[in-house]
Amino acid sequence: MTITEKLQKCFKAPLPGFTAQLQMAPTYRMNDLLNADNHINAVKSSVLILFYEKGGEYYLPFIKRPHYDGVHSGQIAFPGGRWEATDKSMYHTALREAREEIGIYSEKVSYMGKLTDLYIPPSNYIVSPFTGIYHSTKTFVADPTEVAAIIEVPLSFFLRPEARTEAQLKLSSGQEITTPCFNYNNHIIWGATAMILNELIVLWKTTV
Repeated sequence: MTITEKLQKCFKAPLPGFTAQLQMAPTYRMNDLLNADNHINAVKSSVLILFYEKGGEYYLPFIKRPHYDGVHSGQIAFPGGRWEATDKSMYHTALREAREEIGIYSEKVSYMGKLTDLYIPPSNYIVSPFTGIYHSTKTFVADPTEVAAIIEVPLSFFLRPEARTEAQLKLSSGQEITTPCFNYNNHIIWGATAMILNELIVLWKTTV
């Protein structure tokens, strides 16, 4: 089965949704997430989960945010950002942001499907996650104002049971926490990114 066929099959199945997302939720945010029913004033945003082939296997690109005075400083995330009035749709928001942040060619992305929206209490963002396959061998180029580094992770890593682990982190507020995460070569993927990613992993593993 090709990657396209697999993803098409995945998105014909029911989404695992919030239940899968919560498996990777930070414990200290659990109450906020469970009680976050009113998103009327939330900032609309999108991320792009981009599959691309390299060296005979498929990878996903992540960005490491620069350090700044904010709740997501230095964190690892999918390319993405807030919706703008000129965007045709939330999917086009994800494409535009990925083009700006990592230099993709939007026209070389094949849309595959959308995962479940996720509300992020600390920043009051509601994130729409979209998936696509990138048909290009072009090297990613980081926007230095928005991206400290681009981290390329093989899809096969996330499909291993041992990929899920825990990490002790110190937040920008100074608070120290223990949280579920994915640890790839000491790159800690946690929070909303890990929650979104886990829904994709569960969907992938349960679709046969």
